[in-house]
Amino acid sequence: MSELEQDITASNQSHNAVTEALKSGRVVRLRHLLASLHPAETAHLIESLPPAQRKICWPIISADVRGDVLSFIGEDARTALVSEMDTADLISVTEDLEADDIADILQDLPEHVMQEVLRVMDVQHRRRVEAVLSYEEDTAGGLMNTDVVTMRSDITMEVVLRYLRMLDDLPENTDSLYVVDHKDIYQGVLPLTQVVSRSRSLTVREVMSHHLDPILDSASDSEVARRFEQHDLLSAPVVDAQNRLVGRITIDDVVDVIRDEAEHSMLSMAGLSEDVDTFAPITTSIHRRSLWLGINLMTAFLAAWVIGIFETTIEKQVALAVLMPIVASMGGVAGSQTLTLVIRAMALDQVNANNRIWLLKKELVVGFGNGLIWAVAIGLVTFLWFRQVELAILIAVAIVINLVAAGLAGVSIPLILRKFGIDPALSGGVLLTTITDVVGFVAFLGFATLYIV
Repeated sequence: MSELEQDITASNQSHNAVTEALKSGRVVRLRHLLASLHPAETAHLIESLPPAQRKICWPIISADVRGDVLSFIGEDARTALVSEMDTADLISVTEDLEADDIADILQDLPEHVMQEVLRVMDVQHRRRVEAVLSYEEDTAGGLMNTDVVTMRSDITMEVVLRYLRMLDDLPENTDSLYVVDHKDIYQGVLPLTQVVSRSRSLTVREVMSHHLDPILDSASDSEVARRFEQHDLLSAPVVDAQNRLVGRITIDDVVDVIRDEAEHSMLSMAGLSEDVDTFAPITTSIHRRSLWLGINLMTAFLAAWVIGIFETTIEKQVALAVLMPIVASMGGVAGSQTLTLVIRAMALDQVNANNRIWLLKKELVVGFGNGLIWAVAIGLVTFLWFRQVELAILIAVAIVINLVAAGLAGVSIPLILRKFGIDPALSGGVLLTTITDVVGFVAFLGFATLYIV
């Protein structure tokens, strides 16, 4: 059994044990089970429980780890839990968390509650949290932690080692120290591996690396994730517009960004957020999904209206009604393939002004090629089924037209949406389906009206 399978099995066993303890009302057993889990495992377990069971489990979790558990829980589920906590509890659970994790939690709170939690923090800790809160959540500044260890370039490695020994502990996930001048201007990075392996008589300037470019605090979280991926980073410095060091981003935060982006790409196709809570209350779920269902209903009425225009044609040739779904389905699938590839390429920053025309031409040719291949196959099946040469030729031509239109729409829709600042993953699928349905029906039923009926 692989390590992943073992983790899944252990997670399922924990979930089953907690569920059994909840059903039987064995509070002591439940407390022991929750105490035996890592905060991330507890967070996963809490997210997997319906709201009523969450309310039972949450107070039982040790106060010492409740803050860590909150930092791992998705935004929707966390907001629901935090809304039930009083200010004293919030102060307690955020006391030992890192600044970026505290900022994530505080952003879900009403303004007056957030200010009250900040007020009781010590001055240094409050400044760190406020520094993170001053940035948008999806920027490098919103991701960073302000707890960094800095050095001057003119000191020796012996001094660096003595300083590190004086510290009670290094910030979590520290793999490098950052070199700054007296104005906190970023100069370079000093890996810990160099600190312990190089001669103690050397200065930091002689050992430090200048090859790690800092990340601007206004950079998007997607850009941060790409930088970590391309350079295999464990941590990276964050600077402001004046090149002053303001914090660092570590790989654990970037993993969360990558996971959220993957969930975003999948859930946005259904009009849902990556932070959506699967076990949210029924009324909340109904409210969130109704808008997207309404949008889809309008596009469905548009397709139905197009079909209604050719009602007389369909009445005269019933076979058209049988074959219509084939034309729409082929166009929809082909368009979705192109749309998905283009959105992925855009997320990886691979599509630009230099290659978008080439990509459009390529997808038009692919659509035409696939159209010819499947037009022959579908035309042959249609002839064997209905014994009408005209009908076979008609659906073959409609298939070619719709697959070319699907390729065109699959490339152009996300590019146009991005130009207007709209997320292609959120609305691209609905627009694509509408276009392929309308084009397919107009081509198929339009030619049928002209040449068959």
